[in-house]
Amino acid sequence: MRDEAVVLGASMGGMLAARALANHFSRVTVIERDSLPQEATGRRGVPQGRHAHGLLASGAGVLERFFPGFQRQLVERGAVPGDLIRDARWFHGGGFHTRERGGIEGFLASRPLIETLVCERLRALPNLRILENTTALGPVADEARSQVQGVRVRHAGEERVLSADLVVDATGRGSRSARWLEGLGYQSAVVDEVKVEIGYTTLICTRKPQHLEGAVAAILSPDPVTQRGGVILAMEDNRWIITMVGYFGNYAPTDMAGFRAFAQSLECPDIHNVLSDCEPLTEPLAMRYPASRRARYEKVRRFPNGYLVFGDAISSFNPIYGQGMSVSALEAEALDACLLIGDGNLAERFFRRAAAIIDIPWSIAVGNDLRIPQVEGPRNARVRFINWYMSKLHKAAHHDPEVVMAFQKVANLLAPPPSVMAPSIAWRVLKGNLFPSSVLPFGAVRSGV
Repeated sequence: MRDEAVVLGASMGGMLAARALANHFSRVTVIERDSLPQEATGRRGVPQGRHAHGLLASGAGVLERFFPGFQRQLVERGAVPGDLIRDARWFHGGGFHTRERGGIEGFLASRPLIETLVCERLRALPNLRILENTTALGPVADEARSQVQGVRVRHAGEERVLSADLVVDATGRGSRSARWLEGLGYQSAVVDEVKVEIGYTTLICTRKPQHLEGAVAAILSPDPVTQRGGVILAMEDNRWIITMVGYFGNYAPTDMAGFRAFAQSLECPDIHNVLSDCEPLTEPLAMRYPASRRARYEKVRRFPNGYLVFGDAISSFNPIYGQGMSVSALEAEALDACLLIGDGNLAERFFRRAAAIIDIPWSIAVGNDLRIPQVEGPRNARVRFINWYMSKLHKAAHHDPEVVMAFQKVANLLAPPPSVMAPSIAWRVLKGNLFPSSVLPFGAVRSGV
């Protein structure tokens, strides 16, 4: 058992990293600059927590393995379970995906509820502590600057050094690791960036059983022409969370009249129909997201021992795809596996495994965003072909459950993107576009399901 580990940041990424470290260190300390709420409410340090979030099947599985009984507890707190194919209305390519039971189970809840339960389970671990209202000032290295030996922190106006065998930066998009590492004499990681200039506007309202014809979610993929889309997800306490999205200034307003008008402008009427039959519980709240970013730590040749970068501090991408929490969960599982093998070349091994995890959601998010003409990025022949193929796949998914299943496995990070181009799926996509005679009405569920 190793001695001390320190995690910087207590968002989902930081807490999941801490859970993985708790399997391998006698003592794990989480440093958090905020006061953590005792109840499931938003907090200053996680502004995105007030907007719609998805816990994908892959992420839910990791949470259950790290915290046995977690899914049951989440449902007991009000989370809404559902089959992510049968119980959700996926609108893409001018129509709804056909809905049959797919066996991919998901859990719909607010991010604060999920974070609060994770935090409670963490605090119950005997070898873990959380230091709140504490600011990380940077890693402390040995004289040769080859080994990080701890981190300097400030609490209540006083500075001190926490010794550690491993420091993990999970401070999110605002990570200062690049600057800290440069200060230790290391080269910064190359950063891939795709400017998307997305705006999110979110409202919470009451939920009725008849809304969405009994479905628990509707996902309206942004249209490349109107550059508008949105999601409506069930959450605890019989509520909906509605997040509408637009690109390059084409944002949903924060007044109710403008919010409703934006919903009415969407190609699919689901969100507008719910807004016409619900009681708003909050005012519309806006957030801006300028760019998807990915720091290529797996390509850095020199990196200090005893230090890692994790979660959104490595990569963050368009939140509309709901991948962030699940990517952090999968990275935590990878960190657990790397530590199980040993400490040798830990950074190199972890960053390589994290890159393989990130490749899937990055390709999904960036590839889909490149359908928007103003988004800057490489539109080579490969990207153009993939986007053309995916547009055909979604049309076939309007009536072919096998195509839907292939897409959902990728969307839930259960299968690599190339799997949707397997010969058996490509044939169904071709057939579904040439002979779409079996198309069901929008949103219909096949008989017997």
